[in-house]
Amino acid sequence: MTVRKSAASAMGRDAIDSSEHPRHDLVALCALRPSLVHLIRTEHPDLSDDALISQATANRYRSLYVEQMLRRDRGVLSKLDAEIVRSIATQETISDNPDEEAVETRSFADRASDGLASFGGSWTFILSFALFLSLWMLWNAIDGKTAFDPFPFILLNLMLSTLAAVQAPIIMMSQKRQEDRDRDRARSDYQVNLKAELEIRLLHEKIDHLIAREWRRLEETHAIEQELFESTRRESPPPSGGR
Repeated sequence: MTVRKSAASAMGRDAIDSSEHPRHDLVALCALRPSLVHLIRTEHPDLSDDALISQATANRYRSLYVEQMLRRDRGVLSKLDAEIVRSIATQETISDNPDEEAVETRSFADRASDGLASFGGSWTFILSFALFLSLWMLWNAIDGKTAFDPFPFILLNLMLSTLAAVQAPIIMMSQKRQEDRDRDRARSDYQVNLKAELEIRLLHEKIDHLIAREWRRLEETHAIEQELFESTRRESPPPSGGR
């Protein structure tokens, strides 16, 4: 019986949706920021300052407040902004690494084209290909008996044209995938930066609210101490003079 009572006392009820939650998951309405409390009371005006709501409900209204803030600042809520609002409500992490995802989803053709594009843009390819061209032209220019492609090197020109025709689209495919990765990286950076900005704004509001509440408490405590001091001074008898 004692265990049941302690378990029941450790639970509380959400004042908005009447759902039961552990006591540590509930927060009093007066502990929230005034802007968030004002938003909650637009839908539930009968809630008192000591009413308890769950963290999930507070996060839901926090995301609604952020959505209204973005609509007020930007006018239109984009798809990326909606994802940020949802991540604030669910306390999810939105940062990711687009490079890792791109590597994991690459096909064999993608890996081959990236490798060829990387090799084609390196000094190893330039020097080795220059050496190959030099040997080709020297062989066919010096020894006329064994020359298989005499001057003006028509076969060599055909090979270079074929290589350029094949290499150009391979490099373009690799560059296109790099542009997609850069676009995903910029999208992730935008989401992280915007969420950090919104979280900082919410944190500033919360800190300002806590500071104002602490000042009110200090003023009330000082007023009570002043009243006690004045009351004690009036009640205490004056010291008697003696010879």
